Amino acid sequence: MSEFFEGVENVIKEYWLWLLVFFLGFFLWKYNLLNGFIGSIVLPLIGVIILGRITWTIWMHYIQQDFISGIDFVVLEIIPPRDVLRSPKAMELFLTNALYHMSNKGGREEYWQGAVWFWFSLEIASIEGQVHFYIRTPTRVRGLIETQMYAQYPQAQIKEVEDYTLAVDEISKNSAWNGWGCEFKLEKPEAYPIKTYVDFGLDKDPKEEFKVDPISPVVELFGSLQKGEQMWMQIVVTPSKKTWHTHGTWFGHHDWIMQSQLEVKKLLLPYARETEKKTQPGVFTREFRTPDFLKSAIDGMNKKTAKVGFDTGIRIYYVAKKEAFNMSSRRNIRLIFRQYAKPDCNQLERHNSTQADAYSGIFSASNKTVMLLADRMLREYRERSFFHESLRQHIISKHTVPWPFDSIFWPVYFNTEIFVLNVEEIATMWHFPGQILKVPTLERIESKEASPPTNLPI
Repeated sequence: MSEFFEGVENVIKEYWLWLLVFFLGFFLWKYNLLNGFIGSIVLPLIGVIILGRITWTIWMHYIQQDFISGIDFVVLEIIPPRDVLRSPKAMELFLTNALYHMSNKGGREEYWQGAVWFWFSLEIASIEGQVHFYIRTPTRVRGLIETQMYAQYPQAQIKEVEDYTLAVDEISKNSAWNGWGCEFKLEKPEAYPIKTYVDFGLDKDPKEEFKVDPISPVVELFGSLQKGEQMWMQIVVTPSKKTWHTHGTWFGHHDWIMQSQLEVKKLLLPYARETEKKTQPGVFTREFRTPDFLKSAIDGMNKKTAKVGFDTGIRIYYVAKKEAFNMSSRRNIRLIFRQYAKPDCNQLERHNSTQADAYSGIFSASNKTVMLLADRMLREYRERSFFHESLRQHIISKHTVPWPFDSIFWPVYFNTEIFVLNVEEIATMWHFPGQILKVPTLERIESKEASPPTNLPI
């Protein structure tokens, strides 16, 4: 019986808005309140407010898409040096200096021109076993990215290349390709960190033979592909501007750092003790005592907010010729982030998979639908879309279309999940492996290309 009431409670929590609208409409109809003051003044006013909100949303979407269409992007391949002797701390510094482009937009820029913050995509791709590191960036900041990369990795090589995703035209019945992809989200709130290179001891620069690098399993898996197979991974980032509503205020909002502090207090609240001040009778102070089994989580949460944060979206994709498509490779790519799991804190979990069970409701998703889902994710990967999605994704999604209507006529898509990772966590998932990793298909250079000295005689 308790399971029944728990199920009812979950339904109420998920569909409370629809239930509220239903009961409100029934109340107005039952007591004939649709006429008179409510029908002639209140309802039209509510209608104007709703239409105004819809119009504003469409306007902002239009001008932002117009602004984005004018941004020229370029894909840069980073060829790591032969000897990577620096810890991921160097990549952390690069990400902070090169990608943290936070700026305040004025009213004219934001609401008339549709200006948005730049976003970047950190990628690892395997083309038939050949592993490559890429950065997709607006051309306006290409120079900064190159100089900051050379500052940390002087022997690296950077070159502009064609977008590797263009080699796959589409996923369809008539195409030669088959694909599968998914996105990832955090299991717990952003305040809880995942495992980083510091947890693996790489911040202390151990000897090469003693290094345990969490990116090695990713590169090793990508390097094991056969002819006709490809694996892609992208981490799309932009400086964090995610906000939460401040409890107890009408319009107040706070950032991810304050939200993390609130999560810490929430976690410690059951272990708080109030004591009365001796100098002020009747005045109590609250003292938080952290139990031993929570110290690791509290320490990790405090350290996470000490570094800059990025709004982050993560997506992976496996694509292969239909005759080479390997279900084992498809299963393996789903596990590439398992080493970053920190059970007492946080971990990445699969979300929005392009497979039948993710979209099965009353009716199971057909093979045609699964192929449409894979083709849609291919386009979203190619566009590196997370932060400025189509209007369809804002209006028609699992958040707005309730069950059972989400699967009767057409699969209603999941919304992408954006979460905050700090620069240490991102550098852990995207950095150059050291020499201990002997993957022959990971291209490295022996020396850096340099310009001739300026004092040579002419």
